[in-house]
Amino acid sequence: MLNKTRLSVLTLGILVAGTASAASDNTINFQGEVAAQTCQVTVNGNAANPTVLLPTVSTTDLTAAGATAGKTAFTIGVTGCEAPAEGAELKISTVFVGNNVDTDGNLSNVAGTATNVALQLLTPTSTVINLNTPSETKDKAISLDAAATSGSADYFVQYVSTAGSATAGSVVGSVQYALSYN
Repeated sequence: MLNKTRLSVLTLGILVAGTASAASDNTINFQGEVAAQTCQVTVNGNAANPTVLLPTVSTTDLTAAGATAGKTAFTIGVTGCEAPAEGAELKISTVFVGNNVDTDGNLSNVAGTATNVALQLLTPTSTVINLNTPSETKDKAISLDAAATSGSADYFVQYVSTAGSATAGSVVGSVQYALSYN
């Protein structure tokens, strides 16, 4: 009887340990922000599900690793903001979080058919945004002066050859964004 009790306790201990381990692998983290200021946001004038179309480029433009082509602007705009007080300024940061980011911080082409090519985001000053480095995904490109209720900033996206010898095909990537009001 004592051995059956020990076996039951041991089995229960293993099940509890296995459950605790599994729970840590299935964690969903939520994060948000409550702010005194909010604005309506658009990307290229679209309030929902925007798509930025890049031009078709030749594979010869992307033969060397690190080569870029097809630089395309997209505008993040805000409207309906509460105007800053006289003499004050509102700095609005855009934070990008990439889906399927490669080791170089670019958007991997997981849904497209072209190979050895990714999508690279750039700031309004054309500095490359490394999506693997959180501090590089946040800038204060939109600034509202006193009495202003809207503003915008132009960002860029371009093809980048990840290993040289890009092949023909489609290139698809996505990024999430959020605004932070400072």
